[in-house]
Amino acid sequence: MLALGAGGVGAQTAEQPSDSQTIYAAAQRWLDNSLAQQGSDLPLRMEVEVGQLDWRLKLAPCQQVEPYLPPNTRLWGKARLGLRCVQGAIKWNVFLPITVKAMGPAWVIKGQVAPGTALKAADAMAMEVDWADNHSAIVANQADWVGKTATRLLSTGQALRQDMVKASQVFQTGAQVRVVATGPGFEIAGRAQALSAGVVGQSAMVKMDNGQVITGTVSDARTVKVVL
Repeated sequence: MLALGAGGVGAQTAEQPSDSQTIYAAAQRWLDNSLAQQGSDLPLRMEVEVGQLDWRLKLAPCQQVEPYLPPNTRLWGKARLGLRCVQGAIKWNVFLPITVKAMGPAWVIKGQVAPGTALKAADAMAMEVDWADNHSAIVANQADWVGKTATRLLSTGQALRQDMVKASQVFQTGAQVRVVATGPGFEIAGRAQALSAGVVGQSAMVKMDNGQVITGTVSDARTVKVVL
């Protein structure tokens, strides 16, 4: 089973639940089926844990229980599954706590990385983690975090997520940089002065020696690329 959907999963029914164990079993089957029917390109192994109803609830007998996802609910991390009686003397509606785990490959911090430090390949190792354990998305590819800056203190065992790193600033306003301009069949290079700070992968303004101001993409600590 791979990935998850949002709150539009179609309703299914549980036949003849006679007690709470039957309701739990029906909920588990519905969840397993819902996850199995949804595909994804992500290399994830889905696991679902069904919690317990409030012990104070006294549910009337029901011949047909319908599981459903409440609006804006996603089968990811901690969530709730709705259960409503659609065929019984007394209609009822309850919510069952569930936890959906999405186990997959990730990069996990080794040691400590101070805030503002550029991450190196040796700062993390590949491990399987629960992608759904946090709202921030996992940074799955090594190339997407090596060289980036830690936004806060990172400690052993933390899986790298998007809110933990940011692109590194590699030069400041006023720095001398190399501008590489490319076009169909040609490439030229020249010197320029940075008019804005340079962050790898983001745009920066530079002033050429002839006074022309252009905008390009920062590729490394001293290079701005421009596509003509």
